[in-house]
Parts: sequence; C-alpha cells; structure tokens
Amino acid sequence: MIYLDEYLKQFEVKGQHELALSIKKTATEVGSKYLSQFDYISNKIGLLFGNIQSGKTGHMFGIASEAADRGFPYFLLLETDSNLLQQQTYSRAKRDLTEFVVCDENEEQKFRDHGSKPVMVVLKKNSRVLKSWVDRFKNSQMLKGNPLFILDDEADAVSLNTKINQKKQSTINKYLEMIRDTALSSIYLQVTGTPQSILLQTQQSNWNPMFTYYFNPGKDYLGGDFFFPNADKTPNFVQLIDERSPLKVAEDAVLRHLVVSAQVLLSGNKVSNCIVHPGIKQSDHESARNDIEKALIWWTFHHSDQNFIDNFKREYDLISPRKSIKQPYDKILNKVLVMLEKHLYSTIVLNGTTNDGSDEYETGCNFIIGGTNLGRGVTFGQLNTFIYTRTSKSPQADTMWQHSRMFGYDRDPGLISIYCSKRLYNLFAQINDTNNSIINQVRRGLKIKIAYPGDLKPTRSNVLDKSLLDILVGGSNHFPFEPQNDTYEQIEELLSNFTDTNPAQKVSLNFVIEVLKHIKTEKNFNMAGYINIIKSELASNSLEQGYLLVKRDRDITHGSRALLSPNDWDETNKHENSFVLTMYRVLGQKSKGWNGEKIWIPNIKLPKSKNFYII
Repeated sequence: MIYLDEYLKQFEVKGQHELALSIKKTATEVGSKYLSQFDYISNKIGLLFGNIQSGKTGHMFGIASEAADRGFPYFLLLETDSNLLQQQTYSRAKRDLTEFVVCDENEEQKFRDHGSKPVMVVLKKNSRVLKSWVDRFKNSQMLKGNPLFILDDEADAVSLNTKINQKKQSTINKYLEMIRDTALSSIYLQVTGTPQSILLQTQQSNWNPMFTYYFNPGKDYLGGDFFFPNADKTPNFVQLIDERSPLKVAEDAVLRHLVVSAQVLLSGNKVSNCIVHPGIKQSDHESARNDIEKALIWWTFHHSDQNFIDNFKREYDLISPRKSIKQPYDKILNKVLVMLEKHLYSTIVLNGTTNDGSDEYETGCNFIIGGTNLGRGVTFGQLNTFIYTRTSKSPQADTMWQHSRMFGYDRDPGLISIYCSKRLYNLFAQINDTNNSIINQVRRGLKIKIAYPGDLKPTRSNVLDKSLLDILVGGSNHFPFEPQNDTYEQIEELLSNFTDTNPAQKVSLNFVIEVLKHIKTEKNFNMAGYINIIKSELASNSLEQGYLLVKRDRDITHGSRALLSPNDWDETNKHENSFVLTMYRVLGQKSKGWNGEKIWIPNIKLPKSKNFYII
C-alpha cells in the first residue's frame, strides 16, 4: 500500500485522523470489492457517489492511490470545462499526490517521461482538449499494453451521450470513448453527487455503472437531511415567502445576513456569503440585484427607526451560533451600523456577462446573485443565507440539487437561513427523500430504482434512451396479458388466508414480493422491474406496508384492456398513496381465450404520489 499510505500521511500530519480513516475505508473497500476483480483486458465502468460538497475529490484521489497499488500506471482525471476548475484540480493533484507524476493539459513530454511512477493527466472536458489527447495517447503507444484508470468528476454533466435519441453520438461522449479505446483495458470511474442520469443509463449505452459505491460525509457536513428533514414541521431557519413581494423578501434577507455576517466577522472569520438564485435569465439577476441594493439603501436610511430596531432584535434573538460564542447585542448592532454606513458589503452578479471572480467573495459580507454559474464545481466559503426563487415548468432534480449550493462543511447550523416558496421547499424535500432512497438501495446492494412526484423529473431527457426507459405514472394499474403461475398450488396456499369478501388488507411489501415471484409473464411485462420498485421502497423503510385484494373465480376475457371490475377499482383507489396488489383467480375458459385452466393474475397499482423510472 505504498501509494495509498503516502497519500494518507498528509491528513494524519494535519490532525485529520477521521478524514484519513474515511478515505482509507473508501479506497480499500473499492479496491477489495471491485478493483481486485479486474481482469486487465476489459473495460469496466463504476460510480463513486457522494453528497454534494462532501469531499469527493479526496476520496477520488484515495481510490487512484489504491489503484496504483494494484498495478495501474496510467490515470486520466476529467474536470468540468472550466480553466479555473481544471487548474484548481491540477494544482491540488500535484500537491496531494506526491508519489504521482501529475501532468497539465499541455505537458505531453512530461507524460512521456514519467519514468517508473504512476502518471495522472488532468484535463477539462473540452472537445479540442480531448481530441488532442486522443492523438497523444495513440501516438505514444504507452497505453497499448496497459490499463487506463479514468476518473470523471461530475460525470453526469457533459460526459453522457446527448444525442442518444437521435441514434447519434455527441462530441464529448465520442472522444471519451476514443480515449478509453486507446488503452488495452480500462476502469472508468464516474464521480458525482447527483447520479440520476447515470443510474438511468441503459446497459446498451455502455455508460451504465457495473458497480456503485457510496461514501458517507464527515460529521460536520450539513446536507439534505439538515435542510429538509423528514418531519411534519418546517425548520425554524426556513422562511416561506409566498405572501411577500420580492423587495420585502430582499429587505428581510438582507437584514438577516447583515446580523449573521456581523457575528461571523466579529468571531474572527473572514467571510460570510449570501446566495441569491432568482433563475437563469440575466434580467432576473438584474432585478434581484436591484432589490438587494434597494434593501441595503432602505436599512441604511432607516437604521434609527423603531422598525429597524424591532427587526434587528428579532434576527439577533434568532441566531444561535454553534461554532463560535454569540457576540453581545451591542457589538453586533454597532457592527451592522458600521457596515451600512461605510458600505462594507458587496453585491456580486455571476453570469455570462460579468467578470466577477472568486476573489470578490472570499472576504467580507457578500450578496452573490446568479443562475447556472452558481452550479457545479463552484465553491463559496461560509454560505449562511440562501434566497432561492428560481421556478421551472419542468424542474429537474439533479439540476436543482446542484444549483442550490446549500451543502458543505463550513456552515454554522445556528446561523443558516433559507428564503423560498413552499412549493420549492417541498420539491427540495422530495429530492432529498429520493436521494436517501438511492443511498439505501446502494447500501443494500439492490438494483437501483428512482421515483419522483409527477411534476419533478430526475434529469434532462436528452441523455435518457426513451426507447428503453419506462416511465410508470403514479396511480396507474399494470397487469400481464400472458401470465403463468409458478406454481398455481403455491399461490393458492399463499392467498388462503384472504377471502373474497374482505376489503383490501394491509400487508407487508415483502409478502407482496413473495406473491409476485410466483408469476411468470410475457417479455414485455417487466415483472423484475416492478419487484425492484417495491424493493426500493423497502430500502427506505423496511417496515413499509401495501394492500392486498383477493378475488376468486372471475369471468374475464383474455386480452381485456382493463382487469379490475368497477367495484374493485374503487376499493383499490381508497389507498392511492400505497402499492396495491389485486390477485384475480380467473376461470380461464377456452371460450374466453384462455387455455381451459384456472389462473391467478396480478394487478399492480402504483402509489399516486410518484412516477417511477425503470430500464
């Protein structure tokens, strides 16, 4: 373990023992479970899944070190198409991977002269850059007899084929495949905090991961469960703004952020940031900036009013810092007044027309306004205040989660505040619920299934193969046209305690699965997919219940478009947010198109609250 041990030493020296243990656990488990099975002649693809801003790069480097210990000499690290991010990652790799030769995009000779050490090339996912390294790898012929280990950071962003439904291949996707094919064999590790689009790739696409590994964040991490807990009550740091005008929201949030910033800066920290995400249009950014600046002017000219004093006292009473001692009332009040009087704050717009850089929000009290530029890879220190008003007719779970920028380690839970509508808060909570379901499925080694409410899509549609992806609408009924019983007698025994006169009975979903296992169906009816959907619910709650309705000796024609009678339809609809399995024992007369024998037919009704995605 030469390379992994050397990589971990730096964390021990800094006193980061728990981080070192966490990275070692990830690296050695991926090594023993997956890398140890590699045959060095094929191409394998896997997924490293961690929470947003939870330290994926550190774990990624740990896995690279473990791979080097297992005989991988060549590494390619792919970064988002951003010069800043590529250079940040390159510099970090040079600093942290001291036993590797780390190459920048233009260091071909350094790559050729790497000697006996493992070599890592850090590239941004840009078509020109990727094409040039396809040629360099081919010309060097160094990979022709060796395996290549590819680490694709934010692999769900631009790496997937965006022309899959046109039966074509997008440029970035094509060059990534070409790079992979320059080597004798490869492991391609997709890395992301939003794996929805990756998990919905088909096997035919060659981008569906053969294994998935999830690592837990550290103890100080504030993630989805903190911001969107599974509770009846909205957390007190959340301000629902449905009844307020944009300017009123700005006034409330600005004063809150000034109070929080005063606490942070007086406690010896250098920065306190507020994120404003009004949408992707530049006109929205300008409107939001105007509202923030108007609010700052308002409080500047009304700081001696009783209204200011009352609102200031409310915000002061609400903050409860956990990472510092709460500063006295008078000190924070004086600091806020000085900040207003001397304009000790910045309003910064990040979009395609502005030149504001990271140095603009690394110190002081800042209000950062933007849209897409607030997304992947952008890091903001000490984010304490969030104003999220972006709306979309067809919201996408992975995009919303990436752009929120709420999550991380350096936040103080006693200073956080969120301003958003009730609908947006509920959407975020639903995304978090599904994220937790995905994590639980990974931990239990299940085939992962994804479900969202009807107005929320998992990802952008242009990377999903619509010909092989089934979207099952919540509340819909599904039954096979050509069922077979395996065996009829066993199904009879399983259902013997349920009479025809009983209404739908609450049963364990494990029992529902057991019944369905005895039904064989035609190829077009994906029984395994339905069973996996139910298993995904059990992964979230092992005690989850469904309903079972049993009816015997039904006189039904083979090939009927609907199976349930009107009365049974009404009965199952009483439980619209649960899985309901109706088992019909059909008489099976030849005159009705059957084979003359009785047969059990299942009807699966899905919970109305979600749409389900299966491949």
